[in-house]
Amino acid sequence: MSRSFPQIFPPSSQPPSVAVPVAPSDRADSPYDASFWKVFLANSLVSVGVAVLYRYADFITHLGGTELHLGWIVGIGMLGSLSVRLFVGSWIDRYGPRLVWLCALLLLACVFFGHLLVIRLPDARIQQPMVAVCCAGLRIAMWCAIAGVYASSMIFISNRVPVVRMAELLGMLGTSGFFGVIAGVWLSDLLLSGAAQSAAATGRMFLAAGCLSLAAFASAYWATKGQAYPVSRRRAPLWGLIRRYHPGRIMVMGVAMGFGLGLPSTFVRTYAAELDIPRIGWFFTVYAVTAILTRVVARRLPEQYGLRPVVLAGLGLVMVSQFLFLIVHSEWALMIPSVTYGIGHAILFPAGFAEGCCTFPPRYRGLGTSLMLATYDAGLLIGAPTAGLLVHFGQAMGWPGYPTMFLGVSILLALATGVYATAPREIKPRRARRGLRPDVVPAPAIGFRPPPPADLTTVTPASLPERVEADISSHIPTQGAA
Repeated sequence: MSRSFPQIFPPSSQPPSVAVPVAPSDRADSPYDASFWKVFLANSLVSVGVAVLYRYADFITHLGGTELHLGWIVGIGMLGSLSVRLFVGSWIDRYGPRLVWLCALLLLACVFFGHLLVIRLPDARIQQPMVAVCCAGLRIAMWCAIAGVYASSMIFISNRVPVVRMAELLGMLGTSGFFGVIAGVWLSDLLLSGAAQSAAATGRMFLAAGCLSLAAFASAYWATKGQAYPVSRRRAPLWGLIRRYHPGRIMVMGVAMGFGLGLPSTFVRTYAAELDIPRIGWFFTVYAVTAILTRVVARRLPEQYGLRPVVLAGLGLVMVSQFLFLIVHSEWALMIPSVTYGIGHAILFPAGFAEGCCTFPPRYRGLGTSLMLATYDAGLLIGAPTAGLLVHFGQAMGWPGYPTMFLGVSILLALATGVYATAPREIKPRRARRGLRPDVVPAPAIGFRPPPPADLTTVTPASLPERVEADISSHIPTQGAA
């Protein structure tokens, strides 16, 4: 009797004698399974904890610091994140996303609880060298942990689906960040309302963030339970891998993403103050809700139209938003650019990251993701100073400061978009194995046929072991070792 089987026997010197039940595939039939929602919960909890620290300035003020101290500490922390990004990707490829993810969550919780020790130092002042070093070190460790958390979760999710659906899954996972922003801002207002700069209120902020990180650790452990660690193999040098697989001018798009998407959190508050608009809460609420709805409705756009058209559309919406800020004269008018910014962010971020990561083979996908995150961080790092210089330059020339900034930012984004749009889309081929010609196929093991082409999913063996023939009636397919 001839029967088709879903998997083939591997080349081996001994035929299999036992029918092995099929283990669950690493790639789920439906990507939105229980594991996805556990990852979603873990990222949401981390995002809430990070959003609670939007009042980090109250911590610096409690220590007697000013905006100058705040800027230096935040900037040093971002440099720490940027410097560790590539190493995080290499660790993920070597040890697997599970181990790096859990270690990063533990480090994040320790960082948050470590701030409580600084608060409890007697007569602690930011002007004291030891206190300043502790604050800067904790900030660096925090951003390094956040880099590991988000990179690991993105790799864990993206490895479960084919490349064509990677942008969709990353986009849906990214909605956890928007939920976290909304919940975190309200939680920080609740914890610090009325006594923002007191030691007790500031301590509650870090205590809540640390507890949320521990809860995220439990959810991530639950989501990745049973995941196999990557097979140990010789690793190529880090910079050699980057030089070989880097996406080229697509990295310019990554910097442009960080540049454009990082501006609202920095300059909307000061722009609103110049227009005598007292509140900006509705801007970020509409921004987040719009982005969430767009992620859900447009999640299949990259699969239907390709990554590059979606990225170009997202960059175009971010540029249009700069001009829409020019018509804002009231609190309600702020919601006009918040809608376009939210839509642009929702479709740009996942599609941009997916295109940048596709040039890396699956075993180095962690490094590719971290490289794109590093370009995004670079955009954040240079975006705020550049925008501030544009405001200062416009005022020095007698022009309106913020309109000059919005016009200058749109021009810079247009230039970056042009560089990205003309980038080649080819993926660099892998080198052939030494000693083998492309047209020579190694002989299979004795007694077995050579494996079929990759596009075939079934095979009918000429003869089966006795035990396998007996198992046909039970409809249990056989599976060989990978």
